Amino acid sequence: MVTQTHDDEHGNDHPHSDAEPITDHVHDTSWSANLELPQHGEDQELLIRQAIDAIEHTESGYHVNLVTHGDHGHPSEYLYDALDAADIDTEIDYEYIEQCGCGGHVTRVHLG
Repeated sequence: MVTQTHDDEHGNDHPHSDAEPITDHVHDTSWSANLELPQHGEDQELLIRQAIDAIEHTESGYHVNLVTHGDHGHPSEYLYDALDAADIDTEIDYEYIEQCGCGGHVTRVHLG
């Protein structure tokens, strides 16, 4: 297994596999997942993995807003195909909401 690393703002090298999970519990309400941290801007695969994890940690009948890093462009360019291909146990519908003032994007994922 190859572990990718990056230098933080202080020049310290950190493996991306050590990235904190996006959530540690199942949400029984609608919520927002912050995928705009520097580590998400540097690692699109991490962003996608944590977006899917956020969906899997949301109860059916609610939604999660995936707030994605602007460095990767519009989520339709990389995220939507990944969501369609993911093995998620419940039906999902997603819609683009808006681009944030900081350059990020909000996609709302409804769980059936």
